Amino acid sequence: MPAAPTPIELRPQPSQLYRWLVLIFVSLAMFGNYYIYDSINPLERIFVEQLGFSASMFGRLNSSYSIAAVVTLLFGGFLVDRLGIRKSLFLFSALCLIGAVLTALRPSFYLMLAGRAILGFGAESQIVAVTTSLARWFKGKELSFAFGINLTIARLASIAADNSPTWAKWAFFPNGVNAPPNWQRPLMLAIVVGSTAVIGAVVYWALESYADAHYYLGKAGEPDKLSFAQGLKFNPSYWYVVALCVTFYSGIFPFRTFAIDLFTSKILSQMGASINSIAAFASAQRLAGSLNSILPASAMIATPLFGLLADKVGRRATFMVVGSFLMMPVYLMMVYTNVPLVVPVSMLGIAFSLVPAMMWPSVAYIVDEHRLGTAYALMGLVQQIGFAIFNYAVGQANEIHHAGPDNFQGYATGMWLFSILGFLALFFALLLRARETGPDAHGLETITTAASTAASTA
Repeated sequence: MPAAPTPIELRPQPSQLYRWLVLIFVSLAMFGNYYIYDSINPLERIFVEQLGFSASMFGRLNSSYSIAAVVTLLFGGFLVDRLGIRKSLFLFSALCLIGAVLTALRPSFYLMLAGRAILGFGAESQIVAVTTSLARWFKGKELSFAFGINLTIARLASIAADNSPTWAKWAFFPNGVNAPPNWQRPLMLAIVVGSTAVIGAVVYWALESYADAHYYLGKAGEPDKLSFAQGLKFNPSYWYVVALCVTFYSGIFPFRTFAIDLFTSKILSQMGASINSIAAFASAQRLAGSLNSILPASAMIATPLFGLLADKVGRRATFMVVGSFLMMPVYLMMVYTNVPLVVPVSMLGIAFSLVPAMMWPSVAYIVDEHRLGTAYALMGLVQQIGFAIFNYAVGQANEIHHAGPDNFQGYATGMWLFSILGFLALFFALLLRARETGPDAHGLETITTAASTAASTA
């Protein structure tokens, strides 16, 4: 007669090695997601010259992602609850890959638009599934570190995509740098690299299935859900943070959409070269990709360090003011000065590391713990609305003013839009600091023991 199975609560917990193996594969799934999203960043000028796209059409590709992301934030957590982590992670990772395939299939704007929208449906819900998974497998102090490692691996994908014209030159210029670049091969490469999303999800499925049969894991973490009724009850400090979030991030991620084309055009204009010089374009594009990758690279390293600094000295609202101030001049420096591009990009990289390190953990000081899911999900939704608006608006501005290597000042209107966001971010950061240094403060300016290392998840 077979022995009775061991009761679940008496089973051993998975070893540390097993849990870190889980971390690697859920992070691999997110790596594929991030690479697919950023894979079109180096392609704007190629789409314009070869496919007849306009700058506004290119901006709409990422706007469609953000619109789909708004929708998925309304029900993604519910699906993770109903399907479970492993099924939902596989489903959403598969949607990311389907989105990549549709984008690369044919030079049809509307097919690409559909592909980016499907990516938006899959990518944001995949992140919810990954977050829920990490909350199940890691507890206490390990959780913040696990989130940090997870996002570091994911941001490596952004760096790889930005620099793909360098390490995957054969995909962009299969016939050599004296022949026109190829629009499709980089997107096919995104399918190959992005397949890691599905591979990671499949391996995670196997790891969790084995663990469910042999270990005690505890209950799954609670995914972020939206409750607008709860959101309306949040205090003014929270809404200042939300306003800072949407203005600050709308000046970062939509900028990254157009940055490689902007940098390429400026480098070409400084070289006195035409877009028709394929070799010069290839060289300028590689340098532009390296410049664009400074933002995720700096955030990988500096964001957790700034979080640790806040633990030591407090002053979170003050640091958000400093970061927002750094953001204001960088866009205008790019179009109106001859300062080397690395200077304003580095300033933006510091801001991109500093503000998130203070902003995301600050919500935990301002909002009750049982309402954090609503608070973060609402921030994410508003943020994606900002992305959709500014991806479209800046693309439209670049199109109207014929921005390009032969008319670099055509980028000025778009850069003014981003600069206005910088001014607004500073304004909301100052309002937050004024409130947090007054009688209704929540402790953002003081030294506390709260784990601001959670900033590494921003």
